[in-house]
Amino acid sequence: MNIRSLTRGDGVVIGAAVLLFIASFLDFYSCEGDFCRDVPNGWDSDLFPVLPSIFLAGLIAAGLIVAARFQPAGQKLAGLGLDQWGTALAVFAAWSSLWTLIGGPDVDKGVGQILGFIAALALAAGAVLSQTLPALKAPLMGTPSPQAPSPYGAGQGQGQGYGYPAQHGAPSPYGAQPGQPGQPGGQQPYGGQPQAAAQQPGPGAPQQGGEFAPFWFAVPVTRPLYAEDGSPTAIAELAPGTWYLAVDQRGSALVAQTQDGRRGVLQDTTGIQRG
Repeated sequence: MNIRSLTRGDGVVIGAAVLLFIASFLDFYSCEGDFCRDVPNGWDSDLFPVLPSIFLAGLIAAGLIVAARFQPAGQKLAGLGLDQWGTALAVFAAWSSLWTLIGGPDVDKGVGQILGFIAALALAAGAVLSQTLPALKAPLMGTPSPQAPSPYGAGQGQGQGYGYPAQHGAPSPYGAQPGQPGQPGGQQPYGGQPQAAAQQPGPGAPQQGGEFAPFWFAVPVTRPLYAEDGSPTAIAELAPGTWYLAVDQRGSALVAQTQDGRRGVLQDTTGIQRG
């Protein structure tokens, strides 16, 4: 489980779910006078089916949407992804809450009913728009900047071990030639010596005879890693903030290796950061 898999849209969903949970304990109707001692809230059985159709539906929807971020890409339940089930439940909860406002008994609306509708509406909006708005697709916590890492294969005590490249300056975008004039960082080739930097191509660049040189990279957002046999099944997810080793190239795709030794194909290489 990597919390960096969460997006800003997930943050909206989580915040709305917390607000919905609080609203469920507040008075659903407003009443004045001494005879109004037992004003029901969302958990009162007298208001059935308010509890399952609004409050529980919204909380379960948020749980499914967040849980989907920690599941392998492509995993489905009855033909739909967990986030799709969660989105449908969130819209249902907002729809149900709307009808309690416009079609319920002729009594004053309580703070729990009004706040519940606002929370359910925000939950549905966050669930739907997080799939379309780039601003809500961005990572919730951002991607940390790599720090003075150690070479691949270095022993413990020499640095931070597996998952970090040896860097001599700022990382460069995928496809850039390290060490060229105008390129930042001036990184050395993978496994090469500083003196040979002028004669050897940089990490990931094709060498003489089409040989591929392994290099480190990081993804800007969570991306699936597919099996090497070409099947559509994702075997892992690459998370921002972690360095992965590219061991081969297949057209525009990369064959990457995870920390636990699994290898797969990263089909979407746009925006990746090379170490």
